Amino acid sequence: MKLTGNTVLITGGGSGIGFAFAKRFIKYGNKVIVCGRNLEKLQKAKDQYPELIIRNCDVTKESDRLELFEWVTSEYPDVNVLVNNAGIQQRYNILNANANENWGYYSKEITANIEAPFHFCMLFATHFAGKDYSAILNLSSGLAFTPMAIAPIYSATKAAVHSFTMSLRHQLDNTSIEVIEIAPPAVNTDLGGVGLHSFATPVDEFADAIFKGLEEGKLEIGYARAEKAMRMTRDEIDESVKTMYANMKNTLL
Repeated sequence: MKLTGNTVLITGGGSGIGFAFAKRFIKYGNKVIVCGRNLEKLQKAKDQYPELIIRNCDVTKESDRLELFEWVTSEYPDVNVLVNNAGIQQRYNILNANANENWGYYSKEITANIEAPFHFCMLFATHFAGKDYSAILNLSSGLAFTPMAIAPIYSATKAAVHSFTMSLRHQLDNTSIEVIEIAPPAVNTDLGGVGLHSFATPVDEFADAIFKGLEEGKLEIGYARAEKAMRMTRDEIDESVKTMYANMKNTLL
């Protein structure tokens, strides 16, 4: 990936992986725009990096996505890199989910993790196609390849992101748009809830590894367990999923 001289939009960029990426893109000499639902987090990010451009946006709302696209392409027409990072992770026992009454809660995970990045890819691909260089970076997960059974919708949505990204890369193969998939392992962020990932890979360690992969021109970049998961055989996948569920099922209500 060309890492300098870009105008970069990162969804969910006020904290966690998105903010870690924003800091590194700034360091490489890019103009960086981040959006997110939490205006307070966005402002804190901007307080640390005044050059950061922030925009309040709830990616689960189609109207917000369209407004963001129109605003970015109007105010910053040089935008040429999209990082689809925003996402939701929910853990639950399906038998206790009460989907009759609570489907709106569960469907929001599908909207955030599938509908939003797919929509943004299709919107921005048309804007990027005429540029000399552009890139779309989609964050999937190691769980796209070895699902975590206690987070069934999350794992399935990330598998969908992986599949869509492969198709997108083939469709855009003869354009100036690079299509890159990034598959995180468990990373120490607030995804799924504060403290749930305190055991996991430090966010800066993960971000440094990903940017090394970007420098090397890789189109699929995993790290730690996720990198291994991307190349597992079917038998290895089955065993990994079984072991992970056995270790985590008692955390469910």
